Amino acid sequence: MGTLTKVPAARLEGITKSFNGNSVLRGVSLSLQSGSVSVLAGENGAGKSTLIKVLTGIHQPDSGTIHVAGNPAHFTGPGDARAHGLTVIHQELSVVPELTVAENMVLGREPRRRLGRLDRGAARRLAVAALARVGSTIRPETYVAELSTGQQQLVEIARALSEEPRILVLDEPTAALSQDEADNLLRLVAELKAHGLAMLYISHRMAEIDRIADHVTVLRDGVVADTMARAEMTPDRIVTSMVGRPVEAMYQHRRPTARTDVRLQVSDLSSDRVQPCSLEVRAGEVVGLAGIVGAGRSELCRLVAGVDKAAAGRVEVDDQHVDLGNPRSTAAAGIVMLPESRKEQGLFLDMSIADNVCLGTAFGRHRFGRTSPAALERAATRYTEQMRVKTTGVDQRVGDLSGGNQQKVLLARCLAKQPSVLILDEPTRGVDIGAKADIYALINEVASKGVAILLISSELPEVIGLSDRILVMREGGIVAEVSGDSMTEEDIIRHATGSATAPPSLTEVIS
Repeated sequence: MGTLTKVPAARLEGITKSFNGNSVLRGVSLSLQSGSVSVLAGENGAGKSTLIKVLTGIHQPDSGTIHVAGNPAHFTGPGDARAHGLTVIHQELSVVPELTVAENMVLGREPRRRLGRLDRGAARRLAVAALARVGSTIRPETYVAELSTGQQQLVEIARALSEEPRILVLDEPTAALSQDEADNLLRLVAELKAHGLAMLYISHRMAEIDRIADHVTVLRDGVVADTMARAEMTPDRIVTSMVGRPVEAMYQHRRPTARTDVRLQVSDLSSDRVQPCSLEVRAGEVVGLAGIVGAGRSELCRLVAGVDKAAAGRVEVDDQHVDLGNPRSTAAAGIVMLPESRKEQGLFLDMSIADNVCLGTAFGRHRFGRTSPAALERAATRYTEQMRVKTTGVDQRVGDLSGGNQQKVLLARCLAKQPSVLILDEPTRGVDIGAKADIYALINEVASKGVAILLISSELPEVIGLSDRILVMREGGIVAEVSGDSMTEEDIIRHATGSATAPPSLTEVIS
C-alpha cells in the first residue's frame, strides 16, 4: 500500500515582488508542514521580511501562488490570513504602550457586555491564560509602557497564541529576550510543534536554528540560495549559503599591536548604580566588558560618555581632563558611543540615511547654520559605503531599512564623528552573520587607526574574539581582568557569577 503525500499546511510557489522597480523576491518557493519548524535564514535585506508580509497578506505578490491546506488562497490583507489560521509575530512590536496587558491581549476582538461595554473580567481571564502559556507572570492590569522590551515581546507572543493559529510565523522572536526568556520561548516552540502547529521561524542565531529546525531555507538577494533538511544542516553550510562565501576566522584581529600610550583613562568613576571603577584603554586597543545582565556594563559606559551623570570620578582622553557634565567637552575629546538600542536611543526612523549619518557632525554645514544637501549626500555616501549599507540611496528613509542595515547606519554616524574613543554597546545585537562580519572588520579597521575601543557584548565568543583584554563586571564593579590564555568562556563566567576561587582585588585588577 503506497504512502500518501502529506499536504503542506501552507505552500508558496514562485513568489516575486518588486518595489519601485527594485526586485526584492524572485521566484521564491517555500512549504510549511504541520508539526514542523521551518527556519527561514538569510542576511538582513535578503527578502525574509517581504516574504513574510506576502504570506500574511500585508503585501500582494507580483506573481506566484499561495496555498493553505492544499487550497488556493488570496489574501487582500492580514485579516484574510488570520481567517485562514495564519498568525505572525513581527520583529517590530505592535503592542500599544498606553493600554494594559489585558487590553492589548483582546485588541480587535474585545469581549463585550450588554450595551457594548468591554468585559474586563473576561479580558483579564483570557490574558492570564495566554500569559501562563508562555510562562509569564506579568499582571494583566499592568500598562505595557511599564514593561521591558522582552516582556512586551512575551505579551505579543501570548496574544498571537491566544488566537489558536494553525500556522505561526515568528520573526526573530528572541532578539529582545533575556536568555531565560529565550529558553522558555524555544521550549514553547517545541510544545506547539508537538501539538501539530506549522511554524515558520526566522532567525540568524545558529544555536537556535540547531535546536529547533526541522528544515532550513536560506534566502540570498531575493532568491532561494539553499534548502536543507535537518540531517543535512551544518552551521558552515547555512552561513556560506547566507553570505555567498565561507565566513572563516571572523574574529581574527588583523591589526597591529596596540600602542603603549594610554588614550582613555578612567579613575574611580561611580554613580548610584556603578561602584568606583578604574580602567585604561590604549590607542589601538579593544577592551571588552563582560558580565551577566545587570552587571553594570552599559551604566559604566554611559558615565564614561557623559550620557548619565557621575557621582564621582575622573575621565581623561590623551591626558586631558574631560568635563563629563558638559556634552561639548565629551564631544571635543572625541568620545563617541554606540547605544544599546538603535531605535530607542540612536536612530530617527522617519529621517533619511544622510540626515542620520551626519547628525551631530559638521558635514554638510555652512556658516550661519545653513546645510548643503549635496555635501551632506557626499559625506553620508562615503560612510555608508564603508559600512556596506544596502540601500537605494542615502535619501532613503532609515525606517525602511532592515535591522542590520539600520545598525550599520548608526555605526556610520559614529565613524563620521571621527572618534578618539569609541564605545560600542552590543554592536551586533539583532544583525545577521554577514552584517556581523562587516562590523568585526570595521572594529579592526578603526582600532588599527589608533582609536581606543570599549566593547560590550553579551556573546562571549564575540567579546573574546575581538578584544585584546577583557574586564569582567559584577554588581556594578570591575572584579577581574582576563587576557591571553585566561580569555575563556569558563573563566569569564566564573568571575561574572562570583564562583571564581580567590578573585583578585580591585587594586590587582587595575594595576
